[in-house]
Amino acid sequence: MRRRAALAAAALVIAGCTVGPDYKRPALDMPKDFRGAATTTPESLGDLSWRNVFPDQTLQSLILTALVQNYDVRVAATRILDARAAVTVARSFQFPTVDGRAEAIYSSTAGDRPALTPRESFTPIGGLDFLFEIDLWGRFRRGTEAARGDLFATEENRRFVVTTLVSDVASAYFQLRALDEQLAISRSTLVSRRDSLRLINLRQSGGVASLIDVRQAEILVATAAQTVPDTERQIEQTENVISILLGRNPDAVPRGRPLGEQIAVPAIPAGVPSALLERRADVRQAEEQLAAATARIGVAKADYFPRVLIAGSAAAGGIYTHPAQTNADNTDVRKWFGPLGFFSVGPSVTVPIFNMGRVAAGVNSAEARAETALLQYRQVVLGAFRDVADAIVEFRKRGEARVEQEAFTVAARDTARLANIRYRGGVASYLEVLDSERQLFDAELGLIATRRDELLAVVRLYKALGGGWQL
Repeated sequence: MRRRAALAAAALVIAGCTVGPDYKRPALDMPKDFRGAATTTPESLGDLSWRNVFPDQTLQSLILTALVQNYDVRVAATRILDARAAVTVARSFQFPTVDGRAEAIYSSTAGDRPALTPRESFTPIGGLDFLFEIDLWGRFRRGTEAARGDLFATEENRRFVVTTLVSDVASAYFQLRALDEQLAISRSTLVSRRDSLRLINLRQSGGVASLIDVRQAEILVATAAQTVPDTERQIEQTENVISILLGRNPDAVPRGRPLGEQIAVPAIPAGVPSALLERRADVRQAEEQLAAATARIGVAKADYFPRVLIAGSAAAGGIYTHPAQTNADNTDVRKWFGPLGFFSVGPSVTVPIFNMGRVAAGVNSAEARAETALLQYRQVVLGAFRDVADAIVEFRKRGEARVEQEAFTVAARDTARLANIRYRGGVASYLEVLDSERQLFDAELGLIATRRDELLAVVRLYKALGGGWQL
Protein backbone atom coordinates (compact mmCIF):
# COMPACT_ATOMS: atom_id res chain seq x y z
CA MET A 1 0.00 0.00 0.00
CA ARG A 2 2.85 2.40 0.80
CA ARG A 3 4.51 1.60 -2.50
CA ARG A 4 1.30 2.23 -4.40
CA ALA A 5 0.72 5.50 -2.56
CA ALA A 6 4.26 6.64 -3.35
CA LEU A 7 3.83 5.78 -7.02
CA ALA A 8 0.52 7.66 -7.16
CA ALA A 9 2.08 10.70 -5.49
CA ALA A 10 5.00 10.63 -7.91
CA ALA A 11 2.61 10.42 -10.83
CA LEU A 12 0.69 13.45 -9.56
CA VAL A 13 3.90 15.45 -9.11
CA ILE A 14 5.07 14.59 -12.62
CA ALA A 15 1.66 15.40 -14.07
CA GLY A 16 1.72 18.79 -12.38
CA CYS A 17 5.16 19.73 -13.76
CA THR A 18 4.97 22.68 -16.14
CA VAL A 19 8.09 23.91 -17.93
CA GLY A 20 8.61 27.48 -19.00
CA PRO A 21 8.35 30.77 -17.08
CA ASP A 22 5.20 31.86 -15.28
CA TYR A 23 3.98 35.31 -16.29
CA LYS A 24 4.53 38.21 -13.91
CA ARG A 25 3.81 41.83 -14.72
CA PRO A 26 7.16 43.47 -15.50
CA ALA A 27 8.42 46.32 -13.37
CA LEU A 28 7.75 49.73 -14.90
CA ASP A 29 9.28 53.14 -14.30
CA MET A 30 6.05 54.96 -13.57
CA PRO A 31 5.75 58.68 -12.78
CA LYS A 32 4.29 59.77 -9.47
CA ASP A 33 1.74 61.96 -11.22
CA PHE A 34 0.84 63.06 -14.71
CA ARG A 35 2.86 65.94 -16.10
CA GLY A 36 0.77 69.08 -16.20
CA ALA A 37 -1.91 67.80 -13.81
CA ALA A 38 -2.91 70.42 -11.24
CA THR A 39 -3.52 67.85 -8.49
CA THR A 40 -3.35 64.09 -8.12
CA THR A 41 -6.68 62.67 -6.98
CA PRO A 42 -8.10 59.15 -6.91
CA GLU A 43 -10.97 60.32 -9.11
CA SER A 44 -10.42 60.37 -12.83
CA LEU A 45 -12.35 61.48 -15.87
CA GLY A 46 -11.61 58.07 -17.37
CA ASP A 47 -13.69 56.35 -14.68
CA LEU A 48 -16.88 58.03 -15.89
CA SER A 49 -19.26 56.55 -18.40
CA TRP A 50 -19.66 58.42 -21.66
CA ARG A 51 -23.25 59.20 -20.64
CA ASN A 52 -21.91 61.34 -17.78
CA VAL A 53 -19.23 63.03 -19.85
CA PHE A 54 -21.47 63.95 -22.79
CA PRO A 55 -24.83 65.21 -21.45
CA ASP A 56 -26.33 66.05 -24.87
CA GLN A 57 -29.19 63.57 -25.40
CA THR A 58 -28.75 63.71 -29.17
CA LEU A 59 -25.06 62.87 -28.89
CA GLN A 60 -25.84 60.04 -26.49
CA SER A 61 -28.31 58.61 -28.98
CA LEU A 62 -25.70 58.79 -31.75
CA ILE A 63 -23.08 57.06 -29.59
CA LEU A 64 -25.51 54.31 -28.59
CA THR A 65 -26.42 53.71 -32.23
CA ALA A 66 -22.75 53.52 -33.15
CA LEU A 67 -22.01 51.00 -30.40
CA VAL A 68 -24.69 48.72 -31.82
CA GLN A 69 -24.20 49.17 -35.56
CA ASN A 70 -20.57 50.21 -36.12
CA TYR A 71 -18.72 47.62 -38.16
CA ASP A 72 -15.40 47.96 -36.34
CA VAL A 73 -17.11 47.04 -33.06
CA ARG A 74 -18.90 44.12 -34.70
CA VAL A 75 -15.66 42.85 -36.25
CA ALA A 76 -13.96 43.07 -32.84
CA ALA A 77 -16.82 41.04 -31.33
CA THR A 78 -16.48 38.28 -33.94
CA ARG A 79 -12.77 38.08 -33.22
CA ILE A 80 -13.65 37.38 -29.59
CA LEU A 81 -15.81 34.45 -30.74
CA ASP A 82 -12.88 33.14 -32.77
CA ALA A 83 -10.53 33.46 -29.78
CA ARG A 84 -13.00 31.66 -27.52
CA ALA A 85 -13.16 28.77 -29.95
CA ALA A 86 -9.35 28.69 -30.05
CA VAL A 87 -9.29 28.29 -26.25
CA THR A 88 -11.64 25.32 -26.51
CA VAL A 89 -9.43 23.75 -29.17
CA ALA A 90 -6.26 24.27 -27.12
CA ARG A 91 -7.85 22.93 -23.93
CA SER A 92 -9.24 19.84 -25.67
CA PHE A 93 -5.74 18.34 -25.99
CA GLN A 94 -5.60 17.92 -22.20
CA PHE A 95 -8.32 15.27 -22.37
CA PRO A 96 -8.59 11.86 -24.01
CA THR A 97 -9.85 11.51 -27.56
CA VAL A 98 -12.40 8.81 -28.29
CA ASP A 99 -13.44 8.09 -31.88
CA GLY A 100 -16.05 5.65 -33.06
CA ARG A 101 -15.58 3.63 -36.21
CA ALA A 102 -17.55 1.08 -38.18
CA GLU A 103 -16.68 -1.02 -41.20
CA ALA A 104 -18.35 -3.70 -43.26
CA ILE A 105 -15.91 -5.65 -45.42
CA TYR A 106 -17.14 -7.86 -48.24
CA SER A 107 -14.71 -10.19 -50.07
CA SER A 108 -15.12 -12.67 -52.90
CA THR A 109 -12.68 -15.33 -54.22
CA ALA A 110 -12.75 -16.46 -57.88
CA GLY A 111 -11.22 -19.61 -59.34
CA ASP A 112 -9.71 -22.51 -57.41
CA ARG A 113 -9.45 -22.01 -53.70
CA PRO A 114 -8.04 -24.08 -50.85
CA ALA A 115 -10.30 -26.40 -48.92
CA LEU A 116 -12.63 -24.83 -46.41
CA THR A 117 -11.87 -21.39 -47.85
CA PRO A 118 -15.15 -19.49 -48.33
CA ARG A 119 -16.05 -18.20 -51.73
CA GLU A 120 -17.61 -15.06 -50.24
CA SER A 121 -17.42 -13.42 -46.82
CA PHE A 122 -19.00 -10.40 -45.13
CA THR A 123 -17.50 -8.98 -41.91
CA PRO A 124 -19.32 -6.12 -40.12
CA ILE A 125 -17.28 -4.60 -37.22
CA GLY A 126 -17.85 -1.58 -34.99
CA GLY A 127 -15.59 -0.22 -32.30
CA LEU A 128 -13.98 2.65 -30.39
CA ASP A 129 -10.46 4.09 -30.61
CA PHE A 130 -8.92 5.78 -27.57
CA LEU A 131 -5.92 8.14 -27.51
CA PHE A 132 -4.57 10.19 -24.62
CA GLU A 133 -1.27 12.05 -24.28
CA ILE A 134 -0.24 12.61 -20.68
CA ASP A 135 0.64 16.29 -20.26
CA LEU A 136 3.76 15.59 -18.22
CA TRP A 137 5.55 18.84 -18.99
CA GLY A 138 2.60 21.19 -19.31
CA ARG A 139 2.69 21.51 -23.09
CA PHE A 140 -1.10 21.58 -23.38
CA ARG A 141 -1.59 23.61 -20.20
CA ARG A 142 0.78 26.28 -21.49
CA GLY A 143 -0.98 26.17 -24.85
CA THR A 144 -4.31 26.75 -23.14
CA GLU A 145 -2.77 29.56 -21.11
CA ALA A 146 -1.52 31.20 -24.30
CA ALA A 147 -4.91 30.84 -25.97
CA ARG A 148 -6.61 32.44 -22.98
CA GLY A 149 -4.14 35.32 -23.20
CA ASP A 150 -5.10 35.79 -26.84
CA LEU A 151 -8.77 35.73 -25.84
CA PHE A 152 -8.28 38.39 -23.18
CA ALA A 153 -6.29 40.46 -25.69
CA THR A 154 -9.16 40.35 -28.19
CA GLU A 155 -11.60 41.41 -25.46
CA GLU A 156 -9.36 44.36 -24.62
CA ASN A 157 -9.12 45.15 -28.30
CA ARG A 158 -12.90 45.40 -28.43
CA ARG A 159 -12.81 47.80 -25.49
CA PHE A 160 -10.19 49.89 -27.27
CA VAL A 161 -12.35 49.97 -30.40
CA VAL A 162 -15.30 51.12 -28.28
CA THR A 163 -13.17 53.85 -26.66
CA THR A 164 -12.01 55.06 -30.05
CA LEU A 165 -15.53 54.94 -31.46
CA VAL A 166 -17.04 56.98 -28.62
CA SER A 167 -14.28 59.56 -29.00
CA ASP A 168 -14.63 59.70 -32.79
CA VAL A 169 -18.41 60.18 -32.66
CA ALA A 170 -18.14 62.90 -30.01
CA SER A 171 -15.34 64.69 -31.88
CA ALA A 172 -17.20 64.61 -35.19
CA TYR A 173 -20.39 65.83 -33.49
CA PHE A 174 -18.59 68.78 -31.86
CA GLN A 175 -17.02 69.67 -35.19
CA LEU A 176 -20.46 69.52 -36.78
CA ARG A 177 -21.99 71.83 -34.17
CA ALA A 178 -19.06 74.25 -34.61
CA LEU A 179 -19.61 74.28 -38.37
CA ASP A 180 -23.31 74.96 -37.78
CA GLU A 181 -22.46 78.03 -35.72
CA GLN A 182 -19.86 79.18 -38.23
CA LEU A 183 -22.45 78.85 -40.99
CA ALA A 184 -24.94 80.88 -38.97
CA ILE A 185 -22.36 83.65 -38.41
CA SER A 186 -21.40 83.62 -42.09
CA ARG A 187 -25.01 83.94 -43.20
CA SER A 188 -25.84 86.72 -40.71
CA THR A 189 -22.64 88.56 -41.66
CA LEU A 190 -23.53 88.19 -45.34
CA VAL A 191 -26.99 89.68 -44.75
CA SER A 192 -25.51 92.58 -42.78
CA ARG A 193 -22.87 93.33 -45.39
CA ARG A 194 -25.38 93.23 -48.23
CA ASP A 195 -27.45 95.80 -46.33
CA SER A 196 -24.34 97.94 -45.93
CA LEU A 197 -23.61 97.58 -49.65
CA ARG A 198 -27.09 98.83 -50.54
CA LEU A 199 -26.62 101.79 -48.20
CA ILE A 200 -23.24 102.65 -49.73
CA ASN A 201 -24.70 102.39 -53.25
CA LEU A 202 -27.32 104.95 -52.21
CA ARG A 203 -24.61 107.18 -50.73
CA GLN A 204 -22.56 106.87 -53.90
CA SER A 205 -25.59 107.78 -56.03
CA GLY A 206 -26.09 110.87 -53.87
CA GLY A 207 -22.47 111.85 -54.21
CA VAL A 208 -21.65 111.24 -50.55
CA ALA A 209 -19.56 108.10 -51.06
CA SER A 210 -16.99 107.26 -53.71
CA LEU A 211 -16.86 104.32 -56.10
CA ILE A 212 -13.97 102.81 -54.13
CA ASP A 213 -16.23 102.61 -51.10
CA VAL A 214 -18.68 100.57 -53.18
CA ARG A 215 -15.95 98.22 -54.36
CA GLN A 216 -14.63 97.73 -50.83
CA ALA A 217 -18.15 96.93 -49.63
CA GLU A 218 -18.47 94.41 -52.46
CA ILE A 219 -15.24 92.80 -51.24
CA LEU A 220 -16.75 92.38 -47.79
CA VAL A 221 -19.88 90.81 -49.29
CA ALA A 222 -17.84 88.41 -51.45
CA THR A 223 -15.66 87.41 -48.49
CA ALA A 224 -18.68 86.43 -46.41
CA ALA A 225 -20.48 84.86 -49.37
CA GLN A 226 -17.64 82.49 -50.27
CA THR A 227 -17.49 81.06 -46.75
CA VAL A 228 -21.14 79.94 -46.88
CA PRO A 229 -20.83 77.20 -49.56
CA ASP A 230 -17.46 76.08 -48.19
CA THR A 231 -18.93 75.68 -44.70
CA GLU A 232 -21.98 73.88 -46.11
CA ARG A 233 -19.61 71.47 -47.85
CA GLN A 234 -17.77 70.75 -44.61
CA ILE A 235 -21.09 70.23 -42.77
CA GLU A 236 -22.29 67.65 -45.26
CA GLN A 237 -18.96 65.84 -45.27
CA THR A 238 -18.92 65.75 -41.46
CA GLU A 239 -22.45 64.32 -41.49
CA ASN A 240 -21.19 61.63 -43.84
CA VAL A 241 -18.37 60.81 -41.41
CA ILE A 242 -20.82 60.45 -38.53
CA SER A 243 -23.16 58.32 -40.64
CA ILE A 244 -20.36 55.88 -41.45
CA LEU A 245 -19.43 55.69 -37.76
CA LEU A 246 -23.06 54.82 -37.09
CA GLY A 247 -22.85 51.99 -39.61
CA ARG A 248 -25.34 53.46 -42.07
CA ASN A 249 -25.38 55.19 -45.44
CA PRO A 250 -24.48 58.92 -45.58
CA ASP A 251 -27.44 60.96 -44.42
CA ALA A 252 -28.40 64.00 -42.35
CA VAL A 253 -27.53 63.97 -38.63
CA PRO A 254 -29.83 65.37 -35.91
CA ARG A 255 -28.63 68.23 -33.71
CA GLY A 256 -28.95 68.81 -30.01
CA ARG A 257 -27.43 71.35 -27.68
CA PRO A 258 -25.37 74.27 -29.02
CA LEU A 259 -21.61 74.12 -28.81
CA GLY A 260 -21.36 76.16 -25.61
CA GLU A 261 -23.64 73.80 -23.67
CA GLN A 262 -21.95 70.49 -24.50
CA ILE A 263 -19.44 70.12 -21.65
CA ALA A 264 -19.11 72.49 -18.71
CA VAL A 265 -16.12 71.42 -16.61
CA PRO A 266 -13.79 74.06 -15.10
CA ALA A 267 -11.24 71.40 -14.07
CA ILE A 268 -10.85 67.78 -15.09
CA PRO A 269 -9.24 65.24 -12.72
CA ALA A 270 -6.73 62.93 -14.35
CA GLY A 271 -6.36 60.44 -11.49
CA VAL A 272 -3.27 58.50 -10.47
CA PRO A 273 -0.88 57.05 -13.08
CA SER A 274 -1.00 53.50 -11.67
CA ALA A 275 -4.73 53.26 -12.38
CA LEU A 276 -4.07 54.02 -16.04
CA LEU A 277 -2.56 50.55 -16.56
CA GLU A 278 -5.84 48.96 -15.49
CA ARG A 279 -8.11 51.37 -17.35
CA ARG A 280 -6.50 51.79 -20.75
CA ALA A 281 -7.64 48.98 -23.02
CA ASP A 282 -4.61 49.15 -25.32
CA VAL A 283 -2.26 48.77 -22.34
CA ARG A 284 -4.21 45.77 -21.07
CA GLN A 285 -4.25 44.28 -24.56
CA ALA A 286 -0.47 44.58 -24.83
CA GLU A 287 -0.07 42.95 -21.42
CA GLU A 288 -2.31 40.02 -22.37
CA GLN A 289 -0.29 39.55 -25.54
CA LEU A 290 2.87 39.50 -23.42
CA ALA A 291 1.32 36.86 -21.13
CA ALA A 292 0.39 34.72 -24.14
CA ALA A 293 3.89 35.02 -25.61
CA THR A 294 5.40 34.04 -22.23
CA ALA A 295 3.23 30.92 -22.06
CA ARG A 296 4.34 29.85 -25.54
CA ILE A 297 7.91 29.59 -24.26
CA GLY A 298 6.73 26.66 -22.12
CA VAL A 299 5.03 25.09 -25.14
CA ALA A 300 8.30 25.23 -27.05
CA LYS A 301 10.43 23.95 -24.16
CA ALA A 302 8.16 20.94 -23.67
CA ASP A 303 9.46 19.56 -26.98
CA TYR A 304 12.77 18.82 -25.23
CA PHE A 305 11.12 16.07 -23.15
CA PRO A 306 9.57 12.68 -23.92
CA ARG A 307 5.94 12.28 -24.86
CA VAL A 308 3.83 9.53 -23.32
CA LEU A 309 0.71 8.42 -25.16
CA ILE A 310 -1.83 5.83 -24.14
CA ALA A 311 -3.69 4.26 -27.05
CA GLY A 312 -6.45 1.71 -26.98
CA SER A 313 -9.02 0.13 -29.21
CA ALA A 314 -12.11 -2.02 -28.72
CA ALA A 315 -14.27 -3.57 -31.42
CA ALA A 316 -17.02 -6.16 -31.88
CA GLY A 317 -18.62 -7.75 -34.92
CA GLY A 318 -19.06 -11.02 -36.77
CA ILE A 319 -18.35 -12.89 -40.00
CA TYR A 320 -20.73 -14.44 -42.52
CA THR A 321 -19.32 -16.90 -45.16
CA HIS A 322 -20.77 -18.53 -48.29
CA PRO A 323 -20.02 -21.38 -48.63
CA ALA A 324 -17.94 -22.31 -45.63
CA GLN A 325 -17.77 -25.96 -46.72
CA THR A 326 -19.35 -28.46 -49.16
CA ASN A 327 -21.56 -31.47 -48.28
CA ALA A 328 -21.19 -34.91 -49.82
CA ASP A 329 -23.90 -34.04 -52.35
CA ASN A 330 -21.96 -30.88 -53.32
CA THR A 331 -24.55 -28.51 -51.89
CA ASP A 332 -23.29 -25.15 -50.41
CA VAL A 333 -23.48 -24.50 -46.71
CA ARG A 334 -23.83 -20.91 -45.44
CA LYS A 335 -22.53 -20.31 -41.95
CA TRP A 336 -22.37 -17.41 -39.50
CA PHE A 337 -19.36 -17.29 -37.22
CA GLY A 338 -19.52 -14.84 -34.40
CA PRO A 339 -19.64 -12.74 -32.51
CA LEU A 340 -16.08 -11.43 -32.84
CA GLY A 341 -14.49 -8.95 -30.43
CA PHE A 342 -11.14 -7.63 -29.27
CA PHE A 343 -9.67 -5.07 -26.91
CA SER A 344 -6.18 -3.55 -26.70
CA VAL A 345 -4.58 -0.76 -24.68
CA GLY A 346 -1.01 0.27 -23.93
CA PRO A 347 1.40 3.17 -23.59
CA SER A 348 3.96 4.43 -26.09
CA VAL A 349 6.87 6.77 -25.46
CA THR A 350 8.66 8.99 -27.97
CA VAL A 351 11.97 10.61 -27.03
CA PRO A 352 13.55 13.40 -29.11
CA ILE A 353 17.08 12.38 -30.09
CA PHE A 354 18.05 14.30 -33.21
CA ASN A 355 16.09 17.00 -35.03
CA MET A 356 18.78 19.28 -36.43
CA GLY A 357 18.23 21.94 -33.75
CA ARG A 358 14.53 22.38 -34.52
CA VAL A 359 13.46 22.30 -30.86
CA ALA A 360 16.15 24.76 -29.76
CA ALA A 361 15.23 27.07 -32.61
CA GLY A 362 11.60 26.90 -31.56
CA VAL A 363 12.51 27.88 -28.00
CA ASN A 364 14.69 30.75 -29.26
CA SER A 365 11.86 31.95 -31.47
CA ALA A 366 9.35 31.86 -28.59
CA GLU A 367 11.73 33.73 -26.30
CA ALA A 368 12.39 36.36 -28.98
CA ARG A 369 8.66 36.86 -29.50
CA ALA A 370 8.15 37.22 -25.76
CA GLU A 371 10.92 39.82 -25.63
CA THR A 372 9.28 41.65 -28.53
CA ALA A 373 5.95 41.60 -26.71
CA LEU A 374 7.65 42.96 -23.57
CA LEU A 375 9.20 45.85 -25.47
CA GLN A 376 5.88 46.60 -27.16
CA TYR A 377 4.14 46.57 -23.78
CA ARG A 378 6.62 49.07 -22.35
CA GLN A 379 6.24 51.20 -25.46
CA VAL A 380 2.45 51.23 -25.16
CA VAL A 381 2.71 52.24 -21.50
CA LEU A 382 5.03 55.12 -22.36
CA GLY A 383 2.70 56.18 -25.14
CA ALA A 384 -0.24 56.13 -22.73
CA PHE A 385 1.53 58.46 -20.29
CA ARG A 386 2.46 60.77 -23.15
CA ASP A 387 -1.14 60.81 -24.45
CA VAL A 388 -2.39 61.89 -21.03
CA ALA A 389 0.30 64.55 -20.62
CA ASP A 390 -0.38 65.93 -24.12
CA ALA A 391 -4.13 65.98 -23.51
CA ILE A 392 -3.76 67.73 -20.14
CA VAL A 393 -1.61 70.54 -21.51
CA GLU A 394 -3.82 70.83 -24.57
CA PHE A 395 -6.95 71.20 -22.45
CA ARG A 396 -5.33 73.82 -20.22
CA LYS A 397 -3.87 75.86 -23.07
CA ARG A 398 -7.01 75.62 -25.17
CA GLY A 399 -8.92 77.12 -22.28
CA GLU A 400 -6.44 79.96 -21.96
CA ALA A 401 -6.62 80.59 -25.71
CA ARG A 402 -10.42 80.68 -25.54
CA VAL A 403 -10.34 83.37 -22.86
CA GLU A 404 -8.01 85.51 -24.97
CA GLN A 405 -10.10 84.89 -28.09
CA GLU A 406 -13.23 86.03 -26.26
CA ALA A 407 -11.51 89.28 -25.27
CA PHE A 408 -10.27 89.74 -28.82
CA THR A 409 -13.77 89.20 -30.22
CA VAL A 410 -15.27 91.76 -27.84
CA ALA A 411 -12.65 94.31 -28.88
CA ALA A 412 -13.13 93.55 -32.58
CA ARG A 413 -16.88 93.90 -32.28
CA ASP A 414 -16.57 97.29 -30.61
CA THR A 415 -13.95 98.40 -33.15
CA ALA A 416 -16.27 97.54 -36.05
CA ARG A 417 -19.09 99.46 -34.40
CA LEU A 418 -16.93 102.56 -33.91
CA ALA A 419 -15.53 102.34 -37.45
CA ASN A 420 -19.03 102.34 -38.94
CA ILE A 421 -19.99 105.36 -36.78
CA ARG A 422 -16.85 107.22 -37.87
CA TYR A 423 -17.49 106.42 -41.53
CA ARG A 424 -21.11 107.56 -41.46
CA GLY A 425 -20.03 110.72 -39.71
CA GLY A 426 -17.48 111.38 -42.41
CA VAL A 427 -14.51 111.18 -40.02
CA ALA A 428 -12.92 108.00 -41.48
CA SER A 429 -12.74 106.31 -44.85
CA TYR A 430 -14.46 103.05 -45.67
CA LEU A 431 -11.05 101.35 -45.65
CA GLU A 432 -11.15 101.54 -41.85
CA VAL A 433 -14.57 99.86 -41.89
CA LEU A 434 -13.26 97.21 -44.28
CA ASP A 435 -10.36 96.36 -41.99
CA SER A 436 -12.46 96.30 -38.81
CA GLU A 437 -15.18 94.15 -40.42
CA ARG A 438 -12.58 91.62 -41.55
CA GLN A 439 -11.12 91.45 -38.04
CA LEU A 440 -14.55 90.98 -36.51
CA PHE A 441 -15.52 88.20 -38.92
CA ASP A 442 -12.26 86.36 -38.35
CA ALA A 443 -12.56 86.87 -34.58
CA GLU A 444 -16.09 85.42 -34.44
CA LEU A 445 -15.10 82.38 -36.51
CA GLY A 446 -11.94 81.99 -34.44
CA LEU A 447 -13.93 82.06 -31.19
CA ILE A 448 -16.09 79.18 -32.38
CA ALA A 449 -12.95 77.30 -33.41
CA THR A 450 -11.31 77.78 -29.99
CA ARG A 451 -14.47 76.57 -28.22
CA ARG A 452 -14.55 73.55 -30.50
CA ASP A 453 -10.86 72.82 -29.89
CA GLU A 454 -11.39 73.01 -26.14
CA LEU A 455 -14.17 70.43 -26.37
CA LEU A 456 -12.01 68.22 -28.57
CA ALA A 457 -9.24 68.48 -25.97
CA VAL A 458 -11.66 67.12 -23.36
CA VAL A 459 -12.51 64.22 -25.68
CA ARG A 460 -8.82 63.47 -26.26
CA LEU A 461 -8.13 63.55 -22.52
CA TYR A 462 -11.09 61.25 -21.90
CA LYS A 463 -9.75 58.81 -24.47
CA ALA A 464 -6.17 59.10 -23.20
CA LEU A 465 -7.33 58.23 -19.68
CA GLY A 466 -9.02 55.08 -20.98
CA GLY A 467 -12.61 56.24 -20.70
CA GLY A 468 -15.44 55.42 -23.02
CA TRP A 469 -15.64 51.63 -22.96
CA GLN A 470 -17.84 51.45 -19.84
CA LEU A 471 -21.24 50.31 -21.15
